[in-house]
Amino acid sequence: QVQLVESGGGLVQPGGSLRLSCAASGFSFSSYAMSWYRRAPGKERELVANIGSAGGIRNYADSMKGRVTISRDNAKNTVFLQMNSLKPEDTAVYYCNAARQLGWLGYWGQGTQVTVSS
Repeated sequence: QVQLVESGGGLVQPGGSLRLSCAASGFSFSSYAMSWYRRAPGKERELVANIGSAGGIRNYADSMKGRVTISRDNAKNTVFLQMNSLKPEDTAVYYCNAARQLGWLGYWGQGTQVTVSS
């Protein structure tokens, strides 16, 4: 059974940092590209960052470039999203996605809420 479980969200003040984690099970994690998406209230889902199966390729949305870093630990079947200098407009539910190739969509997690507010 495929599972993606996100964690690490919460309430943070503007300028703060959060590290999101997504723990995967039930599939060959090291063979899958991983992505982080977010959906803000009233907005469409958007890609935040993705990473190739071996970790050598990483892509970032322009809106968050320079403020986020995606990484993965294939030994622990986990992908991370380090977010710094957070802004109120970063408030959203953040989801991880596992797909066979970068740019594809596949399995989804349940999401973790990130709220940036003073």
